[in-house]
Order: sequence, then C-alpha cells, then structure tokens
Amino acid sequence: MLSTRRKFLTAGGAAAALALGGNLPEIRSAAAGWTGRADRRDPFTLGVASGDPLPDAVVIWTRLAPDPLAPFGGMDRRPVEVQWQVAEDAQFHRIVRSGATRTGPEASHSVHVDVRGLRPWREYWYRFRVNGRLSPVGRTKTAPAYGAQLSELSLAFASCQAWWEGWYTAYADMARREHDVVFFLGDYIYEFGIDRGIRPGSNEPHITRQTVTLDEYRQRYAAYRMDPDLQSAHASAPWVVTLDDHEVVDNWADEAHPSAPPAQFRVRRANAFRAYWEHMPLRLSSLPKGPDMQLYRRFRFGRLAEFSVLDTRQYRSDQAYGDGTKAPGPETKDPARTITGDAQEKWLLDGWAASQTRWNVLAHQTAIARLDTKEGPEVLVPMDTWDGYEASRNRILGGAVQRKVRNLVSIAGDLHRNVASDLKLDFDDPASATVGAEFVGTSISSGMDGQDLDPGGATLLRENSHMKFGNFQRGYVSCRVTPQQWISDYRVVDKVSVQGGTVSTRAKLLVEDGRPGIAEVQQ
Repeated sequence: MLSTRRKFLTAGGAAAALALGGNLPEIRSAAAGWTGRADRRDPFTLGVASGDPLPDAVVIWTRLAPDPLAPFGGMDRRPVEVQWQVAEDAQFHRIVRSGATRTGPEASHSVHVDVRGLRPWREYWYRFRVNGRLSPVGRTKTAPAYGAQLSELSLAFASCQAWWEGWYTAYADMARREHDVVFFLGDYIYEFGIDRGIRPGSNEPHITRQTVTLDEYRQRYAAYRMDPDLQSAHASAPWVVTLDDHEVVDNWADEAHPSAPPAQFRVRRANAFRAYWEHMPLRLSSLPKGPDMQLYRRFRFGRLAEFSVLDTRQYRSDQAYGDGTKAPGPETKDPARTITGDAQEKWLLDGWAASQTRWNVLAHQTAIARLDTKEGPEVLVPMDTWDGYEASRNRILGGAVQRKVRNLVSIAGDLHRNVASDLKLDFDDPASATVGAEFVGTSISSGMDGQDLDPGGATLLRENSHMKFGNFQRGYVSCRVTPQQWISDYRVVDKVSVQGGTVSTRAKLLVEDGRPGIAEVQQ
C-alpha cells in the first residue's frame, strides 16, 4: 500500500497525502468590523456558495485561489484568517452572524462555515473578507421549521456539466429564478482527458489530461468553478449536492474499477473525494476519511416535502454482466446485489416509515425506471442504472408501498436526456400498480447541443409504456411544489455550443397529491 500511495501522490508532495486524512481548523468568533489593507490579488476567483440548509443553519463556502489553476490556487503554505458575515439584507445593514476562521493548504484554502442560530425559512446574504478583499455576495435560505405548514417550495435540479462541451447558459437562467434550493445530482466534473472542445482553453493540459492525483482533481474543479454562470447559480440559492461516477472515474463501483488494482483505486478515490469536499458547500460531517465519505442524508421542508439524498456509487455491487447495455438476467435479479448498500437501504426505508410529509422525494444519480433501449420484443437495459440492480429497485419501490409512503417522487440525472416516467411496482407488467413519478433531468452541457428528440429517445418512448416524456436537449428542471401538486418545468437551451443561447420551457409535467404517477404533460 505504501508504494501505491507514493505512485499516486500529487506534484504538491505532502499535500496530496491529506486526501487520506487530517483535521481542519475550527471556526472562532470575531468582531463584525472589518479593517485592513487590500491585497492586489483577488482571492475569490472561484466565487461563493451555500448549501445543506436546515431550519437554523446553512453552510457557506469559498476557496481562496488568486491563481486558481496553480497548485494550492496560488496561495502560499501559510494559514490565512478569513472573516465572514451573514445578514438579513443584501447591503449588510442588518448583520445577524459574523466570525472568522482559519484555512490553509491542508484544505487547499477552502472555507466551510456552518452558520448556526439562523431563523427558519428566511433569506440571508453572506460574504467573506481576506487581506482587505471582499468576496462576491451570495444569497441563501434556511429550511422551514420541521412542523411548518408550507404553502409552496421552489426547487431546481441539474447534473452533468462537461465544461468543454458547452456553455453554462442554463445556469444563468437558473440563477435568475432564485429558487429556494438547488439539487445537483452528479457529474460536477469529468475526470477523463479530451482531444478537443468547444470552449476556448479546451486544449490546455489541465483539461486534456486525465485526473488521478489530488492536485489534478483540484485543478479540474477550479477550471469548472471559474465559470461565471456556474458561480451565479451557486450564489443564487443553497445547493444540496451528491456525486456520481465522473467525480472519480467513469462507472466506478465501490472499490472496484478496471483502471487500477483495488489498493491503487482507493488512493485515487481518496484524492477525488478530498477535492470534491474542498469545492462543495458541505458540512464537516461529510469530510472524507481517506477513501470514504458520508454523503447520503435527509432534508425536510416543513410538512410539505422530505428529500432523501442518495449515494449510489460508494456502496454498490459491481455492474452486472461486465457493465454496458445487456439483457436482464439472474445477475440483475440477484437479491445479494445492491446499488445502495444494506445500511443506506435501511436508512431510506426507516426514514420513509417515519415520514409525515406530503411529498417524499428520492434525490439521486440515475433513473430508477426501466429503460428498454432495444426496438422490438428483446429487452436491453443499461447495467449502470437501477436496471442492473433489479432486486434493489424492487426492495425500494416495494418498501415504499409497504410503508404507505405518500406521493413518491424521484429526481435524477446521468442520462444526458430529459425523461419522465411513472414508477411501476413491476416493470415486467405494464398493468402493474403505479407507485410514484420520476423526473430525470438532462445535462447542463454534456453531449453538446442535442436535439428535441433523437432516435434513441424515440425508441425509449416506444418501448417503455411507463415513459411519458422524452427530450434530448440540454438544460435543467425547475419545480414548484404545493400541498396539492408537483409541477416539473423542463427548461431547455436551444444551443450550448455558443454563448447566449435561448432558454425556454419544453414541457410542464404535473403530479397530483394522492395520485401516484404523472397526471398531465403540457408540451
């Protein structure tokens, strides 16, 4: 193991080993007044963000990086004090919380402040200051009190943002809407190297080489985070994030990947997890411990909606039949195989048993509905989705029915296409009971411009009677949730290959309280 670690350490030397462990500085209080001479270099090139809202708390984030693509973001190896403020107004006349924390090279000078003592269901604005320089201002919002009778919730969800394949026009649209919360469901970065891309700078070494070391993962996140539209979306609302495969490597499963022996892969996973945490507005409870990171968690918005955020990578069995698109068989149906792991499955089902909310939402990586991709009577499904883990799917959907879960909704990404489906208790039987609705969002940019309906999408609609809508453009999904209905607004971009594309609503889909499945599709 020692020789493996040496091989995978970054160019930064000892800094890379921090991916395998290490503690972070604690927050301490500070006076609200800010003084000091400004540094000429802007340390806030990667913007600000907030996330994981609770009724009395939210995490605020930034990373100091005056030279974002350089090792350690161009910072030296000394710790730095960072001041922060949270206010009830964007002008910071009514500051309600303030303090200071120290950050340093062990966290790549990232800052995660878990701001406590806030009021439920309130807008707040936040900012940072270091060496006399002020950060951009971010808007955030706490969750409602757990027992609150909420009349409406506005949320968005997105996934899959290959930087070199298109502009982040969808994020500019998302930012203008100022949702109550945004869910990001995986593939924040892509780890592989490329030959060419749409954006200027796509031929730079930090994009064209594959990420393996900690420095390389940090640099890839910095390249993505420099995008102004992505920064605007982060600054517009709190984000709840989870990862999929490309934050580590394509189609990884637990500690298995064909790119390396298990010992080497664990080091790569540790590097990837460390860089992920450093660039996301996550609490210390999600700080990786070597190659392990706690990501599944639950968020409640009063008595209106509860979101179970899943991690379907870290605990899954290896893909059936060697991965790819295959016919279902004994391996996919094997009850010993799992996509969630036993502990997470129990956590999810126990949470549903105790739920008292109107809407119960799975926020996760990929489609739980069957995706038959083959024209005709033969069934071919992707082994990397829940189709490759049928026993897991049956336990989850059957468990929801057994626990009388009210208004089950799944939101997911990964497919690079918009797909909306009824969730069936038995996908082998079209007449089987409908137990919920699923909304899969397309990519922000992955796959480039796309088209309204490609041949693959047309086949999916013909072969899967439970599928109610399909589209192959880029974009995201904006949702309005009330006690009576859930409306998913599929926002699509005409072109991501150029800046300034046009964003429009392609379809609105309705789910009604007490009626499982999709009740109406407005196109």
